[in-house]
Amino acid sequence: MLPATGRPVADLLAELDRLKAADLPTRGENVTAYVYDSGRPEVREAAERAYLAMLEVNSLDPTAFPSTVALERAVVAAVASRLGGDAATPGIFTSGGTESIMLAVKAARDARPDIAAPRMVVPVTAHAAFHKAGAYLRVAMDTVPVDPATFRADPQAMAAACTQDTVLVVASAPSYAQGVVDPIEEIAAVAAERNLPCHVDACVGGWLLPWLADAGAEIPAFDLSVPGVTSISCDLHKFGYAPKGASVLLFRDAAMRMAAYYACAAWPGYPIVNSTVQSSKGAGPLAGAWATLQALGEDGYRQLGREALEATRRLVEGIAQIEGLEVLGTPQATLVAIGSSTLDLFALADRSRARGFFLQPQMAVDGLPASVHITLTGVSAAGIDSMLTALAEAASDLRADGPAKPRTDLVELVAQLDLEHMDDATFASLLPAAGWETAVAPAPAGESGEGGDAVERGEAGAPAMAAINNLLNALPPHQRELIIKRFISVLYSPHLDA
Repeated sequence: MLPATGRPVADLLAELDRLKAADLPTRGENVTAYVYDSGRPEVREAAERAYLAMLEVNSLDPTAFPSTVALERAVVAAVASRLGGDAATPGIFTSGGTESIMLAVKAARDARPDIAAPRMVVPVTAHAAFHKAGAYLRVAMDTVPVDPATFRADPQAMAAACTQDTVLVVASAPSYAQGVVDPIEEIAAVAAERNLPCHVDACVGGWLLPWLADAGAEIPAFDLSVPGVTSISCDLHKFGYAPKGASVLLFRDAAMRMAAYYACAAWPGYPIVNSTVQSSKGAGPLAGAWATLQALGEDGYRQLGREALEATRRLVEGIAQIEGLEVLGTPQATLVAIGSSTLDLFALADRSRARGFFLQPQMAVDGLPASVHITLTGVSAAGIDSMLTALAEAASDLRADGPAKPRTDLVELVAQLDLEHMDDATFASLLPAAGWETAVAPAPAGESGEGGDAVERGEAGAPAMAAINNLLNALPPHQRELIIKRFISVLYSPHLDA
């Protein structure tokens, strides 16, 4: 509620600290998802101060704020220099990977105004952002199965999926779920043979793979140096360690970048031209990204790449020693998917979180197995031993229970529900039966790893999610989507308040 009178700053900051108490960590070796930590306080300080220095600058009109032009040109050129381009490579600074992908899809669609019902060909492992872009921009998706052992896209299957209405072919470097790089050279060649643009989604890997290659990892060619690749997206708020949101979309030629732009002069106000989906936008993320790149430099990123690679190799080797767990595919980035045919993976995630490590749940889809996901960064090496201990203990706790057993009665019940028209209050009332518990108080010190309350419910403020995740995993994707949309609606309503 809006207070009748203004509150003191100290009071506001104290409340923020309280609200953040149950959040995942954002710094340190226990960070495994959603945020990326360089482990260097001086780099964070540089980014924070630059961000705040540009807090009130509006990137809507670059002629009014020419500093944004200088910063964007510098950031785009820096990214291009590591991704097969140079200072003249056309690019756009965006708010994140999803916006970069949406603009790449828009550019491909608008470059072919003669196609009334445009389509794009993507491997089934392509990021959900392509589905979102397709839904927003009305570009139909043709998803293609991948190799079930390597999880890499099949170039010939993608070639077969192309039609006269195809406007874009997509590949990943790497795909997020299993951290493997698609055969970019072959897929780009397929696209070029058909005179189609090929976009490489390197949102998670674009600013990681080059440094891993410098550290000795075998990284296949994936960027604009590959013939046939016409655009590539690269997030800087991931392995660039910049504040969110910061991403760069590069194009091979300026004509395709022009197709990503939007302009409107058909109204009585000022002529609008936008390089991104946003119009008004703060310049803080741009300044933060620029400052982070400058503060770390090539040597800094090279060292972080070496450390992340070491952490990944140690984790993969350690998982192989834990009965019941396996790494899916052969990760080429520092993203690891853990699978199991004998353990309840989502219960493993709950118990690991109670021990301080968040494992991101990933559902089965199109014949690909469910898994839990870990992202390793430059500071992860210090926590690998503890992470492996947590995984081993959690697996031991669950071994006697066997694989997940989703309740068939709940699966059948969900199939009968009219989720589209159900109101929030009714849906909230059903959640306890599905296994949802509201946030709980922290467990006493020392009890989180001994099968007590924290193990059953997760860490403070984090309800156990195994029952719900296993239910979702047992449902087809369209029902999952209805449930999670309804859940988000309820989450932002008062119906889950204790």
